[in-house]
Amino acid sequence: MSYSEQHLRETAEIVAKVDVAACEKAVALLAEVRSRGGRLFILGVGGSAANASHAVNDFRKIAGLECYAPTDNVSELTARTNDDGWASVFVEWLKGSRLTERDAVLVLSVGGGDMERNVSPNLVAALQLAKERGSSILGIVGRDGGYTARVADVCVIIPTVNPMNTTPHTEAFQAVVWHLFVSHPALKTAQTKWESTR
Repeated sequence: MSYSEQHLRETAEIVAKVDVAACEKAVALLAEVRSRGGRLFILGVGGSAANASHAVNDFRKIAGLECYAPTDNVSELTARTNDDGWASVFVEWLKGSRLTERDAVLVLSVGGGDMERNVSPNLVAALQLAKERGSSILGIVGRDGGYTARVADVCVIIPTVNPMNTTPHTEAFQAVVWHLFVSHPALKTAQTKWESTR
């Protein structure tokens, strides 16, 4: 079997195992956040940061949800990293954004954060603040989901079918899942361009 065939077989296996009920619950929660006038803050590191930026566009444009990602502001991100350290960049950004109980935080991550192992401590600190403020917490994460899966109101965990491909599959499926969210009739408010072109 070629690697291409293996990778695509793994992808098909993951599709069949994604928790549909968790996806539906996440869509319902996001619709609730929108109806109460809340904002959605999307957090991600590395490839997940790039996904966060793309997702912000989709949630704003397709789902009519006010949405932001702290990693879209490289000046503030690097200033906070330089002056205060990487572990606090997201929590301080959320404090500056005046995170409230009407808002939601969506984590895109492979590991979901783990303070004990010093993996994505910035995500953990941000989620601790979200819990304190009563904000809704959602995640699209890989493996066991780490801290995100433990504290989230709803978390879609991307199943691991090959431990050697956890990162590429998780980051790819973050896009599959958030596109499911914004395309869902309960959340979608605007037609996408190619679907509206005849």
